[in-house]
Amino acid sequence: MNVNIIATGKLKEEYLRAACAEYGKRLSAFCRFSVIELPESRLGDDPSDKEIARALDTEAEQIRAKLTNGSYNIAMCIEGKQIPSEELAGLLERVPTEGKSTINIIIGSSYGIAESLKKQADLRLSMSKMTFPHQLARVMVMEQIYRGFMINSGKKYHK
Repeated sequence: MNVNIIATGKLKEEYLRAACAEYGKRLSAFCRFSVIELPESRLGDDPSDKEIARALDTEAEQIRAKLTNGSYNIAMCIEGKQIPSEELAGLLERVPTEGKSTINIIIGSSYGIAESLKKQADLRLSMSKMTFPHQLARVMVMEQIYRGFMINSGKKYHK
């Protein structure tokens, strides 16, 4: 199975890059894992709604170019469904049985993901109703994917 995180923007903090590297290493025992970083559209300090929408559309096109036919696509967005780790683990087991060998998890910019791309997704997923730093999202998603694989393998990581 292939698992890709398709993320808009680069991680700026070394400690976040280190955490992602660690989870990437751990995930390699369970799947072919990769992070695809795409450039974030440059916006001024106080962008208008139109400027934000245009930027999100541009980012959506870049993301679509990385999606393959027959993949299962998850859009990370605040209005998405919240699920427990066990349900994510079940999804990691179920998707390959549906004939899909790739799961793409899409993390947009700090302004989110274009609505048109969300509509294309198989699942809209939210981590929490709480607000977290945008840069932390990638680490949190990677940890949950790792946790899901550990649940499925019956290991003690998930208590």
